[in-house]
Amino acid sequence: MRNAILKRFVQDAFHSSSKLRSRSAIATATTAPISLSSRHYAASASLAEEDAGTVVFPREGPGVSYGLNWALAGRGVIVGDKAFHNLKSSELLQQGATTSETLSGLPVYVRGNAVGGASEISKAQFSKLLKQVTTHISSISNVFVQDGAVGSSSKCDAKVRVISDSPSAVLSLSNVLFRTPSRAISHDSCPLTVYIATSLSPATADIIGLGSQATNGFIAADIERSSLVLCGKAFSDIKGTKDALAALAGPLISARGGLPLAARLLVSGESVILLFAPEDTLQSCSDLLVSADTGVILSSQGVAPFFQTGASGSPNLFKLPAAVVLASADSSGAIPSVSKLSPGQAAYHFLAGYQNGKFVPAYSKGPSATDPLELAKALLSKMNENQLPSFLINLSEGEKNVTGKELIKLAESTLSKNISPFEPKAGDLQSKYKSFISASPCFLGKRST
Repeated sequence: MRNAILKRFVQDAFHSSSKLRSRSAIATATTAPISLSSRHYAASASLAEEDAGTVVFPREGPGVSYGLNWALAGRGVIVGDKAFHNLKSSELLQQGATTSETLSGLPVYVRGNAVGGASEISKAQFSKLLKQVTTHISSISNVFVQDGAVGSSSKCDAKVRVISDSPSAVLSLSNVLFRTPSRAISHDSCPLTVYIATSLSPATADIIGLGSQATNGFIAADIERSSLVLCGKAFSDIKGTKDALAALAGPLISARGGLPLAARLLVSGESVILLFAPEDTLQSCSDLLVSADTGVILSSQGVAPFFQTGASGSPNLFKLPAAVVLASADSSGAIPSVSKLSPGQAAYHFLAGYQNGKFVPAYSKGPSATDPLELAKALLSKMNENQLPSFLINLSEGEKNVTGKELIKLAESTLSKNISPFEPKAGDLQSKYKSFISASPCFLGKRST
């Protein structure tokens, strides 16, 4: 069945008259976060208090909330003294928060990754790591908790609770996640949990068998548990943290009717364009896009970036795109400069992510819990459902390489010009795509255990 779908995709990709229709939905399984037996944390009255007939508890105040403490206990963290909840930036600074130097390239370990792009961690290793981290945070006097979300639409976002031993780490994450009401976290059936242990020894990675290369810290995620662990200075690796959060959020966003995509948003006048392109091409024109980060949620409500954009006054939710634009690269002359695609063709070119002999399935190099084929089918369904026009741009026609700003102009041109339907000109592009199909199990990755 899988190969039949792939073959139909590639047939439609090279025949503009084909009208492939597929309404298969992404099937993603989510599981509730770790919960510990409440009997371990049951409060009991002394014999004298029982005799008195009343139990007197201290009053709640700043940093003291029994409801929050119980919620944290359910995540394995016992508050030693105070738990500061959703402090403002100025309040975090008063607690000693500082802005840390940005790091990059720290080790990332993901369990439940359906595609390549990240190292693996076993279930036993993650369990051992999580135990060490929660024990460590429990040993710290003050705990800092911040609530937020991946995505800005309350209907299709992924709620996130950050639990940290450091106000600096919370300050960093608060600039990444969208704000969400505290009640939204407590009422959510499956929020993501981020544990940050900045003062835990980097040797922890070696102790649990992940290797000794994590000198500044490391990132570990378990998609099945909806949990993310940042050790050492890992919270300063903003890109690595966002990639891990996006991987964790994907199944939750899909389950709530959204489609998580490795795309960017381009606003042109009153129109919004959903743009898929290689990251290195977009770096030179990131200031022209809605967000500097890859990651967009497409839903019936519209489109929204995964993370805060940093742009003052920028909306958090945009209307449905007027066009879906995919940027491919082929120097053989087979792909026209700009061409219009049928929904089926767009789904296949999205699945392949062809870039001059290389394939980047679903345009994503980061970890993901969703099979690219399932994403392609879901994108096809969304385009058919909302009648979204789609286009293909060649970034490498002959000896000419399209730059980021030129790509923006070509993408905007799809809104106002009559674009000819896609017809391959020449070359062996179709045979290359067929090779991709035959090797699809390799490209679609191997699930970790």
